[in-house]
Amino acid sequence: MNIRQYLPAAVFLGALVAVQLVISLTGAAFYFTQITMSFYYTIVVIGLCLLMGYAGQISLGHAGFFSIGAYMQAMLTTHDFSSIIHSSWDEVFKNVSQIFGTVEWYELIPEKIGAILGIPVKLFVGLGDIFGMFVPGTDGFGNGILSYAPSAALFISLLTAIGIACLIGLPVLRLKGHYLAMATLGFGIIISTIVFGTKLFGEADGISRVPAFHLVGPLSINGGMADRTVNYYIAGIILFIVLIVSMHIVASRVGRALRAIHGNEQAAGSLGINAMRYKLGVFVLSALFAAIAGVFLVHYNGSIGTSETSVLKSVRYVSIVAAGGMDSIWGVVAMSMGLNFVSLRGYFGSFDEIFFALILVVTMLFLPRGLFRKEYLEVVIKKTRRLTRRMVLKRKLEKKGIVFANKKKDDEK
Repeated sequence: MNIRQYLPAAVFLGALVAVQLVISLTGAAFYFTQITMSFYYTIVVIGLCLLMGYAGQISLGHAGFFSIGAYMQAMLTTHDFSSIIHSSWDEVFKNVSQIFGTVEWYELIPEKIGAILGIPVKLFVGLGDIFGMFVPGTDGFGNGILSYAPSAALFISLLTAIGIACLIGLPVLRLKGHYLAMATLGFGIIISTIVFGTKLFGEADGISRVPAFHLVGPLSINGGMADRTVNYYIAGIILFIVLIVSMHIVASRVGRALRAIHGNEQAAGSLGINAMRYKLGVFVLSALFAAIAGVFLVHYNGSIGTSETSVLKSVRYVSIVAAGGMDSIWGVVAMSMGLNFVSLRGYFGSFDEIFFALILVVTMLFLPRGLFRKEYLEVVIKKTRRLTRRMVLKRKLEKKGIVFANKKKDDEK
């Protein structure tokens, strides 16, 4: 294992502590909110970086996977499942049917078939009740409800995102170029439409009153002012773990296989690399990262709205990856933290989405490989060293009484 490749991770931890100390000493604790949210959005961008920069597969639907994680988590931890637990098979199907629209289409289905279709829902909720996955709570009107515990909901939400990613990835990843982009764009639109038109997910109002996610002891993910610093570190550590996993993948045999597929898929196949397997794997992993970010961010904010499902969110993620450098994880992290923080502070106002679209256009025209490139940094370091040596030499010559002349003057003489 090459330890040097993990040095940036150590720098990240040092910067995490340094930023916290500076903010605390300056009394600007309100910055913790935007930085914490930027951490979670950066997790989405890292997954997209692996997919686009290393596997060469573009996706315009990652806001959909973020929404799957966030909305599933919010629904499971706020919806009242007590009626399903104590209902018969056909009543379960009727209740679930009414959730998805105002048209009572369940009346068109025979009672026996409705009872059969209600079995998986009843079993799903029943098993949750048996294993103690439910916790009591209250709704917005103070009525008692029985909903999933955040830890159980986390497991279900991530499994849902993985399952959908597999179902979508198997046919979609056989496409290439703009066909792949259009297919993932369509997926994002489908998720946005389902969320916007489903009662279970709050329709246009979204879901609010999402409870805190209690971790260990007094630690919990929530948006309380008293827990700003704690949540800052929790989000930073989650991002750190995602970074370590991503760096390990890039440096491993899997990362080399992904780069080979990106370079030439046919040539990689001739070397025995199963391109479809690796593409599907990184697609599911990137979807999992997006869902993880959605799950934790919805607990931190305490709510989720339809703006998070917008296709423009997916365009924003792609813009950040392109600007940071598609195959530069640390460049993408730096760009994501900077742009998301500025955006969340409201500096762009109503031109927020225009700004990110403009970044994408400018990057594709003038910096197609991104701004934070290793070779760019090496050029800057090389020129800085050369300039420093020149200045040191000039001072030494001046101390000895020797007049330092430029080469152009010598040539003129």
